[in-house]
Amino acid sequence: MRLPRTLPRSLAGQLFAMQALLVAAVVAGCAFFAYASGRSQAEETAARQVRAAALAMAGSPSVREAIRTPDPSAVLQPYAEKVREDTGIAFVTIMDPEGVRWTHPDTSQIGRSFIGHTERALLGETFEETYTGTLGPSIRVVTPVHDGDRIVGLVSAGITVERVSTQVREQLGALGTAAGAALALGALGTYVINARLRRHTHGMNAGELSRMHTYHEATLHAVREGLIMLDGQRRVALINDAGRELLGLAPGSVGRRIDELALPAPLTGALLASEPRVDEVHLTAERVIVVNTSPVVGGERRGTVVTLRDHTELQALSGELDSERGFTQALRSQAHEAANRLHTVVSLIELGRVEEAVEFATAELELAQVLTDRVVGAVAEPVLAALLLGKAAQANERGVELVLAEDSLIDDGALPSSLAPRDLVTILGNLIDNAVDAASETTTAGVPVPAQRTATRALVTVTARTESGELLLRVADTGAGIGPDDADEVFRRGWTTHGTGRGLGLALVRQAAHRNGGTVTLGRAPGGGAEFTVRLPLAGRTAGTEVAAP
Repeated sequence: MRLPRTLPRSLAGQLFAMQALLVAAVVAGCAFFAYASGRSQAEETAARQVRAAALAMAGSPSVREAIRTPDPSAVLQPYAEKVREDTGIAFVTIMDPEGVRWTHPDTSQIGRSFIGHTERALLGETFEETYTGTLGPSIRVVTPVHDGDRIVGLVSAGITVERVSTQVREQLGALGTAAGAALALGALGTYVINARLRRHTHGMNAGELSRMHTYHEATLHAVREGLIMLDGQRRVALINDAGRELLGLAPGSVGRRIDELALPAPLTGALLASEPRVDEVHLTAERVIVVNTSPVVGGERRGTVVTLRDHTELQALSGELDSERGFTQALRSQAHEAANRLHTVVSLIELGRVEEAVEFATAELELAQVLTDRVVGAVAEPVLAALLLGKAAQANERGVELVLAEDSLIDDGALPSSLAPRDLVTILGNLIDNAVDAASETTTAGVPVPAQRTATRALVTVTARTESGELLLRVADTGAGIGPDDADEVFRRGWTTHGTGRGLGLALVRQAAHRNGGTVTLGRAPGGGAEFTVRLPLAGRTAGTEVAAP
């Protein structure tokens, strides 16, 4: 029969066992040390006690006088017993220089020879020894009794080893009680601490925690969404590879405060906010990211979890989709207008006015062909040419004329492959859209009025050419322009004059220019409106975005 495999003990259980064993070892060691120290101190105390008693009796004049009498025992025995009882020692023996006892706790031993050493005392020395006498092993002191220059007797006082051991055992009992209480208290404290640790580790053992950490690290770096964890002080506690890439941070960003990472101010504000943020769109130097923040529950300022999604490609595709929709609407409108013109031509022919029908059809074709020939002849880049033609049709539907400047010229192959067509669409498309919006409106008493109802012709002028190793894209309009107070804010995400839900186009223009090492400047157009100029290096990325006020 195969025994079931026991699960490894949890980390908290292992720590509890280790700490309990450690506490027991410490308490046992302390108890042993206290016992050894206490026994040594008890023996030392006993030795001092008997030495003091022996020296006091040897120096007493009454002892010398009693020794001179014919029967010293008659006087010394009561005196020695009283001293023994008062001091609590085991025996006091007074003897002659030959070692014959004059006193003893057992009166039957009086007159017999002292059991022990006396040689050193006869030489005038007081010494201490442990010796087994009539009362058993004892700690004794032997000292001489002087009468002038002569040694007339010896005094020995002692305490039995058994009595010392009894005192040590009494102390050891109290020590054992204290040690047991310390062990119980230590075990209780260890249990409480480890119970809390068990809750925090969910009962997992060290191996499981190690595997979980490994899986955690692998998952963290495998997730393509950015993940940031901030502590209560708004420092970066954890960030994965995707988060560093999206924010453009160096590997050493962990431990630094968010406001020290040189992120855009709106993004920094969102990360520092105490309330949750849901699907907020923010721009970094090169990316459009969607930010979600959620505070860590369980106490005040415990931290924040931040997720980041790359919205750059989606935003570019959305812009292209908007352009395609505009092209589609423009083509639909042109098809409708062409049908109307065709009906007019047919009607003129049916009325027999052939020459007028030919003249009408030819004039419409010439007007449509002039811009097409101008764009195709000047701009050999197919993406830009298609974009200009499509935007011209859209502008025409809104009563705005889009013209290509006479000095525009981009030869075939002039643009490097590193300059993404998508970025060109983002830059020029957004600039033209904003210019058409501005040119199609004028402001009277704060109320927008269609430009075709005014005497001023609505016009957007586009310049596209290569010069001095750069691609120059310039868009000017005949709108109201941008005031000096707004010049510094115009490229900020959310800045707009057309209501909520707008204000991302110019921010994307700046981002795309920065991504390709170019610059964006804002000036005033000859017609009084705004003029945006973008310069992109043709030799690759060399610079960052700079914004110049008009």
